[in-house]
Amino acid sequence: MSQSRGSRADLEAGGSRSGDLDDESSSSPFDIARTKDASVERLKRWRQAALVLNASRRFRYTLDLKKEEEKQQTLRKIRAHAQAIRAAYLFKEAGDQQVIGVVVPKPSSTGDFPIGQEELVPVTRDHNFAALQQYGGASPPHNLFCDLNWYINTIAYFCSVVSLHQVTGLGDLLKTNLDKGIHGDDVDLLKRKNAFGSNTYPRKKARSFWRFLWEAWQDLTLIILMVAAVASLALGIKTEGIKEGWYDGGSIAFAVLLVIVVTAVSDYRQSLQFQNLNEEKRNIHLEVIRGGRRVEVSIYDLVVGDVVPLNIGDQVPADGILITGYSLAIDESSMTGESKIVRKDSKDPFLMSGCKVADGNGTMLVTSVGINTEWGMLMASISEDTGEETPLQVRLNGVATFIGIVGLTVAFLVLIVLLVRYFTGHTKDTTGKPQFTAGKTKFGDALDGAIKIVTIAVTIVVVAVPEGLPLAVTLTLAYSMRKMMADKALVRRLSACETMGSATTICSDKTGTLTLNQMAVVEAFTGGRKIVLSGDKPDLSPMLSSLLIEGIALNTNGSVYMPETGGDIEVSGSPTEKAILQLGIKLGMNFDAIRSESSLLHVFPFNSEKKRGGAAVKLPNSEVHIHWKGAAEIVLACCTKYLDPNDNLVAMDDEKSKIFRKSIEDMAARSLRCVAIAYRPHELEDVPTDGQLSEWALPDDDLVLLAIVGIKDPCRPGVGDAVRLCQKAGVKVRMVTGDNVQTAKAIAMECGILAPDSDATEPTLIEGKVFRELSDKQREDYAEKISVMGRSSPNDKLLLVQALRRRGHVVAVTGDGTNDAPALHEADIGLAMGIQGTEVAKESSDIIILDDNFASVVKVVRWGRSVYANIQKFIQFQLTVNVAALIINVVAAISSGDVPLNAVQLLWVNLIMDTLGALALATEPPTDHLMDRTPVGRREPLITNIMWRNLLVQAFYQVTVLLVFNFRGISILKLHGPNATTVKNTLIFNTFVLCQIFNEFNARKPDEFNIFQGITKNLLFMGIVGATLVLQIIIVEFLGKFTKTKPLTWDLWLISAVIAFISWPLAVVGKLIPVPETPLFKYFTRMIPWRRNNSEASQ
Repeated sequence: MSQSRGSRADLEAGGSRSGDLDDESSSSPFDIARTKDASVERLKRWRQAALVLNASRRFRYTLDLKKEEEKQQTLRKIRAHAQAIRAAYLFKEAGDQQVIGVVVPKPSSTGDFPIGQEELVPVTRDHNFAALQQYGGASPPHNLFCDLNWYINTIAYFCSVVSLHQVTGLGDLLKTNLDKGIHGDDVDLLKRKNAFGSNTYPRKKARSFWRFLWEAWQDLTLIILMVAAVASLALGIKTEGIKEGWYDGGSIAFAVLLVIVVTAVSDYRQSLQFQNLNEEKRNIHLEVIRGGRRVEVSIYDLVVGDVVPLNIGDQVPADGILITGYSLAIDESSMTGESKIVRKDSKDPFLMSGCKVADGNGTMLVTSVGINTEWGMLMASISEDTGEETPLQVRLNGVATFIGIVGLTVAFLVLIVLLVRYFTGHTKDTTGKPQFTAGKTKFGDALDGAIKIVTIAVTIVVVAVPEGLPLAVTLTLAYSMRKMMADKALVRRLSACETMGSATTICSDKTGTLTLNQMAVVEAFTGGRKIVLSGDKPDLSPMLSSLLIEGIALNTNGSVYMPETGGDIEVSGSPTEKAILQLGIKLGMNFDAIRSESSLLHVFPFNSEKKRGGAAVKLPNSEVHIHWKGAAEIVLACCTKYLDPNDNLVAMDDEKSKIFRKSIEDMAARSLRCVAIAYRPHELEDVPTDGQLSEWALPDDDLVLLAIVGIKDPCRPGVGDAVRLCQKAGVKVRMVTGDNVQTAKAIAMECGILAPDSDATEPTLIEGKVFRELSDKQREDYAEKISVMGRSSPNDKLLLVQALRRRGHVVAVTGDGTNDAPALHEADIGLAMGIQGTEVAKESSDIIILDDNFASVVKVVRWGRSVYANIQKFIQFQLTVNVAALIINVVAAISSGDVPLNAVQLLWVNLIMDTLGALALATEPPTDHLMDRTPVGRREPLITNIMWRNLLVQAFYQVTVLLVFNFRGISILKLHGPNATTVKNTLIFNTFVLCQIFNEFNARKPDEFNIFQGITKNLLFMGIVGATLVLQIIIVEFLGKFTKTKPLTWDLWLISAVIAFISWPLAVVGKLIPVPETPLFKYFTRMIPWRRNNSEASQ
C-alpha cells in the first residue's frame, strides 16, 4: 500500500509539506511541480541551467527576481519612511503647541467644499487626533500645563474624548450624511473628483512595441546572422557589383528582420492581453451607501465623502475615519509590514487604504483617495511585476535546453565538416568545379564562402534551439485566460490555469457554488408547531412577532431601503441575511424605525467557527435584549426556554428539545438550511461601561428560542451534469459545507455527489468536528473516502486539503470567507468566489469564479487540460520539424559538402515552426474529448509515447523522401541544364514546408483519427495555415533571387503536394501502431544505473 502511495505522489506531485521538500531536493533543476511556494534559490537554479539565446525574451513572463528584490526594498523604505514622517509630525506638533491649547489649521474653502485636500490628508496619514477633534466639532481643553507630560496628556485627552459619533462635523464639511451617504448623482461625483481627486494612482507605462522589437533583436544567433549578412552584403557588392551582389546578404538580413518583427508583434499582442487581465484583477467592486441605499461601485469610482460599509474580509478601499464599528479589527501588515491585528474604535478610528478587515464590521467615511493615500503613493512607487513561472514553463525550458544542446552539437559538427570540405577542395559549385583551390582562390571569395558556411551553421542553431517553446506556454495561457474570462473565471496566477488540468479532486462549497444562492424562508418551527410560509403574513402571537421583528432588524449586517417615492423595497446583505430580512418584512417590520428607536450596545459578528452571531440592544424603554441567530442545532443547545403560541415562556426539557431537533432533521432532509433565532433579556446595570464594552463577551446561555426557520436554496441547473462530467474525467467532487450534515447529504444526493444507493455513513459522510479529532494518519485514510463534510469550519477544510495532498492528490478547493484563506493558499488551486468571496479570500486564491457557479469550475478544468494538450501538440509539431531539418542538413553536409536547405529557407521554416506554429496550435479551443481522459500527472513526461510514435513516423517519412530527392532527385525528376541542382533543392524546400503545413493538421489530434473535427471553430488556425501556404507560393515563384530558389512547374508543385498529402493517411496508419503504457524515458532510466540510484535517493 505504501509503495503505491509513493508512486502516486511521484506521479501527481502531491504531498503537502513533505512533497514540496522533496521537490526542493530534486536532482533536476527543471523539475518544479509546484511553483506556488518555490524558493528563490530553486527558481534561480533552473534559470542558470537553461540554455538561452535571448534571455530578455525567454524570461519575460517569469518572475523577475532582481526586480522583486528591489520591490521589497522599496516597500521597506516607503513603510519606514511613512512611519518616520508620522512620528516626526507628531513630535513637531507637540513642540509647536502653546500653553493656551492646541492650534489646528482651520479648514479652508476649496470651491464647493469648506475643507480642502491639504487639510484632509494629514488627518488619517498622521493619525492627527487634534485635527479630527476640531473638524469633528468638540472643543479642546484649555490651561494644559506645558511640561514634559504635555504631549502624552494631550494625546490621552483626545483618545478619551473622540467618539465615533463626533465624525459628524467632518461629515458636514464634506457634505455627507453619515447615515445616508452622499447624493451620488453625476454632478456631485464630478465636484468631489475635481476637489479631492479620483481613486486611482499613476502607473508606470507598459512596454511599448519598440521595446518588444528591441528585445527580439537580443537573440545571439540573430545578431550573428545580421553580422554575417552585413559581411556577405559588403563582399557581394564588392565582387559582383551592387546590382547582383546584394541578394545574398540582403535576403538573410530581410529574413532576420521578418523573424524579429513577427516575434515582436506576437509578444506585444500577448502583453496587451496580460495588461487587460491585470486591470480586471485590480478592479475591485464594493458597496457604498449613496442616497440612503447600498449600491455596488468599482473601487476606481470611490470619492471623498463616501460612506463605506466594512465587513470581515473586505479591503479598506481608501483612507478614512471610522463612523461606527463593532469588534472591528484591521490587518495593517500591507502598510506597516508587521503581522499585527489592530483594533479600531474611538481611540484609534483611522483607517488606511489597502489594509484588510480581519474581524467585525463597521462603516467608514472616506477622507482621501488615490495618490493622496499612503497606499496610492506606495503603489505608484513600485512597478508591479506580474510575471511568474509555471511548472510547465520550467519543464519546457528543460526540454528546450536538451534540444538546444543537441542542436548546437549538430551545428558545430556541420560547421567543421563544411569548413574542412571547403578548404580541402571537396565542395563543388553547380558546374562541378571546386569552390576553393589553395593558392588560386581570392581571399575575398574564400572569406565569402566561409561566411556562407558559418551562416548555415548558425541558422541550424536558430532552427534547432526552440527558443519559442517555453513561450508557447505563455501564449496558450494568455489565450486561455482571455477565453476563461468569457467562461466566468478570472485567473490570478498563471500556474493555476495549467495545474487545474492535473486536478484529481475538487473540494467545493455548497452554498452559492452548487446551489443558486437565491434564498427564501419557506418554513418555520415556532411555539412547538410548524408554519409553512407563503405570500401571506404568518399567523404569530403579538409578543413572538414583536421579538422576531426586533431580532431580525437589529441583529443583522444587512439593510432595507424603502424608496420615499414608493416602489419596490430593496434588501441588501448576504443571501441568508436577505432571506431573513424578507421574513421580517412579511411580519410587518419597519427596518429604519426599529433601528432608529433602539441603540446597539455591542455586536458579536457572525463567526464561521462558532457559527452564530449576536447583538446587544437597548430598547426605548431602557430594557436590554441580547439577540442571537445561527446554526439551528448550535443555538438550540444554548436555549433553556421557548415561547409557546400563547406567548408563554416554557422550559426546554429533554422531550421538547427532541421535538425541536426532530424539526431540524426534517427540514434538513428536505435540503433546507436551518437557522435558529433566540434572545435573552439582560439587566442594564450589568452592561459594561464604555471602556470595557468592546471586550464584552455577549452572554449566550439561558436563551429563549423564538423560531427555527428553514431556508430553501435550490440546486443550480446543470450542476448534476457538471458533477457527472468531473466523475467521468477522473476528478472526485467533495462537498465541504458549514451546513447541517443532513442538509448537506440531501443537496449532495440532488447534485449527484452522493449516489442514491451509496453508503451515507462515516467516512463518506462526516461532520467537521469528528474529522478534526482524528490523528494525521486516520485523517489521510478518511480523506480518500470523504464525499460530504458537514458543519465544517475553515480549519477543517484546511486539514482535509493537507490530508489529500499528502495522499498524492492535486487538490482544487473553493472558498469565499476570510477564514478560507489558509485552505485556498495550501491547495494546489485555490478558487475564490467572485460574488460572495471576500477580498482576503480572493487575494489568497489562484482563480476567481466570477459567477460562483460550479459549472464554471468544471470549465476551468477543461481549459487546464486544454493548455497541457495544446503544448503537447506544439511540441510534437516542432520536434518533427527539428528532427527532419537537422537530419536532412547533417546527412547532406557530411556526404556532399552542401545543404539543400539554405539560411533564408531555414529562417522561414523557423518562423513557421516557432511563432506561427505556436499561434496556430496553442490557441486550439478545448474539446469534450479532453474530459474523457484521467487527470494528467504533473510528473508524467511531456512527450508521451503516442507523441514519440507520431513524431518518428512523420520525421522518418520526411527524411527518407527528401534525402532520396537530395541524392537522386535530378535523375528521378529528369532535370537538365545548369539550374537542375537549384530546382531540385527548391523542390526539397517546397516539399519540406508543405509537409509541415499538412503535419500541422495531424498535430491537432495526436490520438484521434478525425484530424478535421472542430477545425472551423479555430479561425486563427485556418488563417495561419492559409497565410503560410500563400507566402510559400510567393517565396518559391517570385522571390527566387532572395531564397536561392527557382519557380516550379505545375507537375513539380503536384509532386510536392502529393508527398505532403501522404502524411495524412500515414498518420492514420501510424495511430494503429500500439504503444507501451510505460513512458519511454523509464526504459532509458533502467539502462542508466546512476540515474536510477539518484531517482531512488530522491524518493
